[in-house]
Amino acid sequence: MTDYQTARFSLGVRLRELREEAGLSGRELASRAGWHPSKVSRLERGNQTAAAEDLRRWARLCGRDDAAQGLIAQLGSLETHYTSWRRRLSAGNQARQQNAVDLEGRTRKLHVFESVCVPGLLQTPDYARAMISGAVDLHGTPTDVEEGVRKRMERRAALEERGKQLRILLWEPALRTRHASLEVQAGQLGYLAECIRGGRGGIGIVPLSAQLMASPMHGFWIYDDHQVIVETVGAELFLTDADAVEPYRRVFSALSHAAVRGRAALELVERARHALTGREGSDTR
Repeated sequence: MTDYQTARFSLGVRLRELREEAGLSGRELASRAGWHPSKVSRLERGNQTAAAEDLRRWARLCGRDDAAQGLIAQLGSLETHYTSWRRRLSAGNQARQQNAVDLEGRTRKLHVFESVCVPGLLQTPDYARAMISGAVDLHGTPTDVEEGVRKRMERRAALEERGKQLRILLWEPALRTRHASLEVQAGQLGYLAECIRGGRGGIGIVPLSAQLMASPMHGFWIYDDHQVIVETVGAELFLTDADAVEPYRRVFSALSHAAVRGRAALELVERARHALTGREGSDTR
């Protein structure tokens, strides 16, 4: 069970305790709250995440208004492990990128894998602008795109930081998946090739032809071997318990062994650029 699942289960146990102390059945509580009876069961079993208003109503109906703040504090702890993008970006893209700057600054060993896009640490301003704008459109979050782009560019300093163990892996589809115009995409591939030639980021590319022990279904970032961040379509997951982190460490190790670097990686980048533009280049030099 992950930290997130454990936290949600613990919140459910506390809700059940309050209901039983009040002498209410699940059906009675649901009726008074105006909910479907199954909602009470899902919340108590940890199968559904409560909203803050749900917790206030639960406490009130159990005659325990004083318990509401404690329940909401438990919810806040739970949300440190799972945060929807709408909530995560509610303070704006600049704030989200500043959080990344701070976390990456504290991290001494950072392993990054991306399967369908170039990661933020390696993005050009134009590519970053396209990615952030897409997120704004999808989630309806604040439109401080330019501020987010500028802050994301600050993150590239990690590529040059001495003493930081940085390894970045990209699956080959990340080179070919279109997130921007042809010109912007081609410019991004050019910058990626420049980083590979300069030895920045310990960059490796996992070819589509490589035999893999596990399917790289999504990207993930491992911080100092004890925290993993996974970005899904709807939310950002923070994994910290050892049982949840260890599979990502093993998968990263396997992907790293399957990756190519140096000239072979540059050849994959050039093939992707040629497929995009139809023009030969010299990125493999």
